[in-house]
Amino acid sequence: MESGYFSQFRNLDPEDYYHSEDGYIVYTEKYHLKRGYCCQNSCKHCPYGFNKVKTSIKKNQE
Repeated sequence: MESGYFSQFRNLDPEDYYHSEDGYIVYTEKYHLKRGYCCQNSCKHCPYGFNKVKTSIKKNQE
């Protein structure tokens, strides 16, 4: 059985991600919804509305 970093890719469907021009894995909105929670990493296709820039600005204004 695989463990560690690469085990997370074993159960991905083709529509869960794509590779960017730079070779990074980019998770789709469908994947995030299937996962069921926001990781708060400002993902490009985050369906939960998390935006690190807005969060950082709000913290600095307080």
